[in-house]
Amino acid sequence: MTRAIHITSRLLLVLLLILTGQALAVARGAPLPTGQVELCTGTGPVMVFVDEDGQPVRAPHYCPEGVLSLLHAVALPELAAPRAAAIRRAARLSFSATAPSLRRLPPLARGPPRGLSPAA
Repeated sequence: MTRAIHITSRLLLVLLLILTGQALAVARGAPLPTGQVELCTGTGPVMVFVDEDGQPVRAPHYCPEGVLSLLHAVALPELAAPRAAAIRRAARLSFSATAPSLRRLPPLARGPPRGLSPAA
């Protein structure tokens, strides 16, 4: 069962890379406008992009990184808050003072060698 899930998720990721890579290639290979014309209209100035023949073309839109927004479509759902009963149960837990992590270790420090001490 888990093997099938792994294979399916790998295939979906490969498919996602192929589709987004193709969109990136199309966006990068699109012809650029050769100029801009400013039109003064009653609502304000408008910039129109034109090609080499003076024909209007769409404005260039470079946003291949916007593909990452597709991850929002497959995002995991938000986790529900823990129930009050589970919180109360966790608050009642008690820990033993004899647990191995709570035992005191004896001090391991020692003094200097006898030949080097100032009293010798």
